[in-house]
Amino acid sequence: MAVVEVEHLRKLFVRGSSRVAAIHDLSLRVADGEFLTIVGPSGCGKSTFLHILGGFVPGDGGTMRVDGRPVHGPGPDRGMMFQDLALFPWRTVAGNVGWALEVQGRPRAEREAAVEKLLALVGLLPFKQLYPNELSGGMRQRVALARLLSFEPGVLLMDEPFGALDAQTRELMQEELQSIWQQARKTVLFVTHDIDEAVYLGDRVVVFTARPGEIKAEIPIALPRPRDIEVKKSAEFLAYRNTLWDLLREEVLKAREEGA
Repeated sequence: MAVVEVEHLRKLFVRGSSRVAAIHDLSLRVADGEFLTIVGPSGCGKSTFLHILGGFVPGDGGTMRVDGRPVHGPGPDRGMMFQDLALFPWRTVAGNVGWALEVQGRPRAEREAAVEKLLALVGLLPFKQLYPNELSGGMRQRVALARLLSFEPGVLLMDEPFGALDAQTRELMQEELQSIWQQARKTVLFVTHDIDEAVYLGDRVVVFTARPGEIKAEIPIALPRPRDIEVKKSAEFLAYRNTLWDLLREEVLKAREEGA
């Protein structure tokens, strides 16, 4: 069953007298509990697409539905995680995760129980009284993810959340996210520039064209789950990676020629 349904989406940016088409005639369906990864050249509209689906930016045509309801703005059914985590530096780990529950007016005992459960899920319960500046980059990412989950959205929109991490921490976070997703079973749309990350995490990889963004290809990833990091050494993984790179390389070169 499709939880996310996008039909003929278009987005046009107007800058003075110039008009730039960011997304053109994009249609996509995402199943309940699916982990969808999205790759494409820089400037192809991947992040714009997530912002439109999140309700933060309006589209200029087409329709979007989440659980059958039209998207007209932000809503509790969707949660978004950016590369810039925007944690509150004056709040502890527990305070950051519990913030959404406070906004919702949940009773204190209920908030504390929910925070404990979420921090246990992301492996940060022993660190709940620390502040963001006392944590590593990967730990801050897990705090942001726990805070996102505290809203209890059905759909997670993740815009290159690991882009600023070093290579080793990034791989660890990929493993952490896969484990958390398998427990929480949320529907995930995950934008990345990293092909290996897209293959490792995704049930399906969507390749965007150069601007204006359209869907060039959809590649189902038939690697068994759960996936440990050793799967990246397999012939099957490398075959998926090579297929995606061949598709993506054409669009990267096209974007370069057009000055994107």
